[in-house]
Amino acid sequence: MADAVTGVATVYPTILYDDPKAAIRTLTEALGFTAEAVYEGEDGSVTHAELSCGNGRVMLGSRGREGLFARAMAGAGPAGVYVVVDEVDAHHARAAQHGVEILMPPTDQEHGSRDYMARDAEGNVWSFGTYAPGAAG
Repeated sequence: MADAVTGVATVYPTILYDDPKAAIRTLTEALGFTAEAVYEGEDGSVTHAELSCGNGRVMLGSRGREGLFARAMAGAGPAGVYVVVDEVDAHHARAAQHGVEILMPPTDQEHGSRDYMARDAEGNVWSFGTYAPGAAG
């Protein structure tokens, strides 16, 4: 979803990982995201990262840190995130080539979308497809 005035996405899924550096590698190398910002603490933990795909972003960081958000997220997960991509089959091939666990190969859906589903190393489910919720039909 984008703000009609600025075109900036207004929803940002946020996921905490035990190994966020591995998650960033998978998301960028295998799933086509771009690392826009990665901030590390003195201990090497990822305090905040932003990865983009199209006009959307996902934020992530290290599990087990201090603070209200970290406490609220304790025990949370896995999460599910849907990402709109143009070339589903090519995207799937790249993910599979990098060893990403594929839960569903590219499949034509009844509502007209073509999707595939994958799971990252920490159990989060990532769906990639052509369906763009709210897009003009």
